[in-house]
Amino acid sequence: MRETPRPRETAADSGSGLPQRRPERASAHAGADGSGTPHRSDGRPPHTPRGARRTDLAGHPGTTPPVPGWPAPLVSGALGLLVALFALITWQVVAEGPLFRLDERVGAKLFERGPGALTQVFSDLGGMPVALPVLTCAIAYALWRRALRLAVYAALTMAAVPALVIPLKVATARQGPLTEAVNYYPSGHTATAAVAYGATALVLLALPRPAWLREASWPRAWMMPVAAILLTTATGIGLVLHGYHWPLDVLASWCLGPLVLAPLWWVSCRSRRRSSG
Repeated sequence: MRETPRPRETAADSGSGLPQRRPERASAHAGADGSGTPHRSDGRPPHTPRGARRTDLAGHPGTTPPVPGWPAPLVSGALGLLVALFALITWQVVAEGPLFRLDERVGAKLFERGPGALTQVFSDLGGMPVALPVLTCAIAYALWRRALRLAVYAALTMAAVPALVIPLKVATARQGPLTEAVNYYPSGHTATAAVAYGATALVLLALPRPAWLREASWPRAWMMPVAAILLTTATGIGLVLHGYHWPLDVLASWCLGPLVLAPLWWVSCRSRRRSSG
């Protein structure tokens, strides 16, 4: 008595040779009437676990839920470009190269332009008394939603700002505009704004929205990162126009912010994938 069931045989499988295609029979990818419609197994509803699985970004079946966000090569290329640009700016500041001299000429023409009260408000957006409470609220919300890992990564991301910026300030010892004081490169306020508001957006994007917010018509996922970018941009513009920083100080921190946020972005994508699965 056989222990395993014998596989079913068809007329094409019963012979000793390889099965031959018969012109009067439909192929596997054509309908039973040869009309070219898909095989019935391709059109049947997904009753099996394989069919129930989601498709990936390219539409291939049988994969786990896709990781939201941009493709990995695009992200890696953008981060590499930011690293190269940050290294170039830092080198020019230390060596007082052509970009350094151009930066001073451009900055001298921009200082004390625009309404002073408005540029001061923009500059204050990057201060710890303003930016840090915003991120603290996002971290508290993540803890309330029991997203401990996300909250820890957000806190470590914020802690990385002084750990990176302060040594760079001391090493470059760049003199600030309209003052004889040094240690102005890169801009700490701009880096604080970029990381605090960017981390807040990533945390909120990774967490499920409340029911009352999901039902509203105006909230959109892209509004949070756009708000973070606008706040960071306004901070840098205010710092330059008010005469607190040179333009390259701000540009370097704009490059540094996404680099510091990269690990949190990865954790945020994984959290969104788990919540969507």
